[in-house]
Amino acid sequence: MQKRSQQLLFWILQIVGWGIPSLLNGYAKYLTSSDRLTKKYILTETLLFFFFGIFWSTIFRNYIKSFLESLDTLKKESIKVIIAYIASSTGYALSLIGISYIAYNSIHEKVLDADRPIMVVSTFLNIFLFILFWALFYISIKTIINSKKRRIEYLQLESSLKDSQLNTLKGQINPHFMFNSLNNIRGLMLEDVEKARDMITRLSELLRYSLSKSSDSTIKVKDELEMVNNFIALSYIQFEDRLTYVEHVDQNLLAQEIPPMIIQMLIENAIKHGISQQKKGGVVTLTIFEENKNLCIKVGNTGKIEKGKSSTKIGLKNISDRLQILYGNNASFDLHETEDEVIALIKLPL
Repeated sequence: MQKRSQQLLFWILQIVGWGIPSLLNGYAKYLTSSDRLTKKYILTETLLFFFFGIFWSTIFRNYIKSFLESLDTLKKESIKVIIAYIASSTGYALSLIGISYIAYNSIHEKVLDADRPIMVVSTFLNIFLFILFWALFYISIKTIINSKKRRIEYLQLESSLKDSQLNTLKGQINPHFMFNSLNNIRGLMLEDVEKARDMITRLSELLRYSLSKSSDSTIKVKDELEMVNNFIALSYIQFEDRLTYVEHVDQNLLAQEIPPMIIQMLIENAIKHGISQQKKGGVVTLTIFEENKNLCIKVGNTGKIEKGKSSTKIGLKNISDRLQILYGNNASFDLHETEDEVIALIKLPL
């Protein structure tokens, strides 16, 4: 469809582009040479000028379009373009002069007068100028179209790459979460079968939820909080009184869209690398609020940032990569330590 529309545009421009100078050339000859040239001949020459212009410029275009993709290729193939320009201009001029000569003799029943050499030179110069202007216009349009085409292809490729990266990152989340949960279940089975059974039930609910949302780029805050609360309930079974969870959420932000499992990963990271490392446990606080037209997700946990822990870095890099892909520089992620608390803060544009 796009190729057909480009072909239609080309022929419209050809007809209009050669029609206007042909008519102007014919009208000028009518005004200046009406005493020497009949209306029939002027009309004939006008039509010849028009059709030969279309014919030779189309040949020129069909030749150069095979290698003309950008200004870079134009520079590399400049010799070919110049040769094609000279050949098509010469062919146009010779065709027009030859057929016009025959037409003049036939219509006027006499040979052209003595100023014929001047007319030949003038015709050659005019034709070369016409083809030059036509070539510059065509190359400009062709370059613009190819530039837009490459831009669209680049954006499509970039979008496909982002989708692929997101799917890869999502694939890192589920196995990471499941691995930790299954380890917890394995440890509890030797201590309390009922608790282990309850944990398996909650784990299946969490996995079902995560699988159903795995194809979504974003979900609502309230849906993410539902998953977080299930995760916290699952964690309570393991940590019991060692874990305290506090939640402060602006109710006006519940319908806002965020990347799936972002909060869950922050909470999981806070518990695994914060609370589990404290003998007496600690507190995990989730705060969701609006600030400067940004949706802010703040997760704090008792403890300190563990230096050199590769598993921590993988989880946090996962979050950073996903935010970068989805929001670019419009989103931010910061992890810092203040006294005996680690603060993770995500800011997303509203």
